[in-house]
Amino acid sequence: MVHITTALLAIAGLNCFVEAADQAPLSDPTNSAGNHHHYDELDPTDAWDVAYHRASNFVSSLTFEEKIHMVTGDSYAGYCVGNLATQSRANFTGLCMSDGPQAVNRADLISIFPSGVTVAATWDKDLMYRRALLMGSEFRGKGINVHLGPVAGPLGRHALGGRNWEGFSPDPYLTGIAMGLTVQGFQDMGVQTSSKHFIGNEQETQRSMSDGEDKTDAISSNIDDKTLHELYLWPFANAIRAGTTSIMCSYNRINGTYACHNKKLLVDILREELGFRGYVVSDWWATHATVEAANSGLDLEMPGWEARYRRGDPWFGDKLEEAIGAGDVTNMRLDEMIENVMTPYFLLDQDKDDYPTVDDSIAWVRAVTKFGWGSDIGAGLPPMVEARDVRAEHAKFIREMGAAAIVLLKNTDNTLPLQAPKTIGVFGNDAGDPADGMYRDSKVKMGTLDIGGGSGSGRHSNIVTPLDAIQEKAEGLGSRVQYVLNNQLLISGETRMIYPKPDVCLVFTKSWAGEGSDRDSLDLDWDGNKLIASVASWCSNTVVVMHAGGVIAMPWADNPNVTAVLAAHYPGEESGHSIVDILWGTTNPSGKLPFTIPKNPEDYQPPVVRKPQADGNWVSDFDEGPMIDYRHFDKNGIEPLYEFGYGLSYTTFEIGYDTFELDLHVSNAGAASSMPNESLGKKPGGWVDLWTKLATAVVPVTNTGVEAGHTVVQLYMSYPDSEDDQPVKILRGFERVYLEPGQSVDVKFPLLRRDLSVWDVKDQEWRLPYGRFTLMAGFSSRDVAGGSIGMTILEK
Repeated sequence: MVHITTALLAIAGLNCFVEAADQAPLSDPTNSAGNHHHYDELDPTDAWDVAYHRASNFVSSLTFEEKIHMVTGDSYAGYCVGNLATQSRANFTGLCMSDGPQAVNRADLISIFPSGVTVAATWDKDLMYRRALLMGSEFRGKGINVHLGPVAGPLGRHALGGRNWEGFSPDPYLTGIAMGLTVQGFQDMGVQTSSKHFIGNEQETQRSMSDGEDKTDAISSNIDDKTLHELYLWPFANAIRAGTTSIMCSYNRINGTYACHNKKLLVDILREELGFRGYVVSDWWATHATVEAANSGLDLEMPGWEARYRRGDPWFGDKLEEAIGAGDVTNMRLDEMIENVMTPYFLLDQDKDDYPTVDDSIAWVRAVTKFGWGSDIGAGLPPMVEARDVRAEHAKFIREMGAAAIVLLKNTDNTLPLQAPKTIGVFGNDAGDPADGMYRDSKVKMGTLDIGGGSGSGRHSNIVTPLDAIQEKAEGLGSRVQYVLNNQLLISGETRMIYPKPDVCLVFTKSWAGEGSDRDSLDLDWDGNKLIASVASWCSNTVVVMHAGGVIAMPWADNPNVTAVLAAHYPGEESGHSIVDILWGTTNPSGKLPFTIPKNPEDYQPPVVRKPQADGNWVSDFDEGPMIDYRHFDKNGIEPLYEFGYGLSYTTFEIGYDTFELDLHVSNAGAASSMPNESLGKKPGGWVDLWTKLATAVVPVTNTGVEAGHTVVQLYMSYPDSEDDQPVKILRGFERVYLEPGQSVDVKFPLLRRDLSVWDVKDQEWRLPYGRFTLMAGFSSRDVAGGSIGMTILEK
């Protein structure tokens, strides 16, 4: 077979990092992951080093059989979706892993928090952190060691991606900030994070190897080196910088090699380039080899021993034992794998007596979720106990964050906020109670949609529907509420049940998204477009509210009878209250789009790959490079319907472009070199110098309206003209600020060396360009006119 090296690919203009299947002989001991530490290198003042020392001592106390079990998961060794078995002799009580990114999945008496895309729509760093802190308290309260999240893969390359809602935004900077703060919040609660899915996991269609006799390979995401670093790797670097304790490798292949077997990714990039010190865990069933995976940086296989009950033996377990006996994997590498797994356990003091045990009720909830109630449901389960209630007063925060995320897209003649409508019409199948119950794991026709489906979903203990909240609000105002929740009845033109004619018609629509499949189109589900058109045909004051996990086509947006539009995303269990707070103006809308809404669905590229090549191989070539979402629209001169960062308010704000300036004291310091100063060393996140501040932009903003409220000031940057392969502009700062009428504040945006650098494929390093950068401040990616200034950091 032919070896394909990075150098040859670079010469060919491809710059890929294909992991050839036949690199070094797999029996060669030097082909290990190679990040072993030595005691004489440890810093007793560094928490990671102290934890590593404890982990190394722990490993030295284990028998060989115990070591094999420490890197092979077992879903039947505990109650959680992922478990490491107890090692009683070594005083290890096991490890419990649980989904999901928005709630404790497969558990009772937990909160359903706003989803990732909803978090991004707030553009609020404090809310991002607080959400993680509260979610972390619920995971800890249930006795869960590892939160399987946050999500930066998928990033959102495809508007139809089925799991986009679990992540944050197709913009790597916005997602990176959210990733870092989420990691920080969870781990401040002592709960590990497993940042996922690493990497290029951008579609659900053929995401993993097919089951059955036809073992068709998972889709290969073919990504060039520059695009990988500047787009898809960017937010993972933020997570590692924040100290994420593990990285979950994804189902798909990267340039032909499975992510969980990819030494270039898991060792060269994660360990060496980014300084990652935790462990790499496979997504469930994402391992397809033993020696290749172990020697390429995979530390923990999940679900491991469960494979015996479903698909045969695990790839680790007995097979790893045989590989070590044959000399194909070294004992040193096995020890290293366990050290990587156990270092975070000690780092976050999860061995302490005050860390809660796993809630026994989880065993029953998992069983019922999987099989339903039956005569033998209790077989092998612990005695049934009432679930621990970990919700506290989290509903208040969920309501606040849900309202902060709602994006006001249209508001003709100040339709909103509502004043005192005497009669209110509530229409659409998204307004009422979920007809199929409180657990969201499939597409349900009747009932409000506040979270997507799959492993990232959760089991509601409570849900406030729009209809409930509107009726509650109307009762206090003495208003009357009429409702029809049957879409098809309304679409048919049947209106005889409605009298008197409402002063305002609130139409609730939704779009389902979930793990396992990609969306079929950008349209609203259940004939949402027809529903809106039908109601608007007789109601001249139609307000549309959308629950969706991403981009929605809006062919009805210019209908004059559609007077206001709200994008509510997937806001969690307090959805109705959050919407009412915006509709009646208790909260001033400040949400901003974390993605672009196109005028025409075909404007949003690239499409999901729906079929294999002629040879049966599933391939997705990331030929667009970093030009996704608003970058794609800018580069190709496409006018969007609503641009990235867009969102209206009930008041007005202005930026003082005439006084928009740089902090000259900092910017004049400049940079001594185009490359990072390696003498500062590396820490998690890469070179320390990449995270140092080179400049600060100061942007004055004023509330020029008559209402108090929040707004989001955004900073965009264009690279010097010498960098002709870069986007027209990229986000490089944002702040959500609260201002009283007439109040002004200076918003400061620190710019790190990393923010200003580009990835140099030849030198395999971040390089600071020579020349003049352009900074633009505004309220969206297209609302920056008049706010541009120049800045030179590095002179030739």
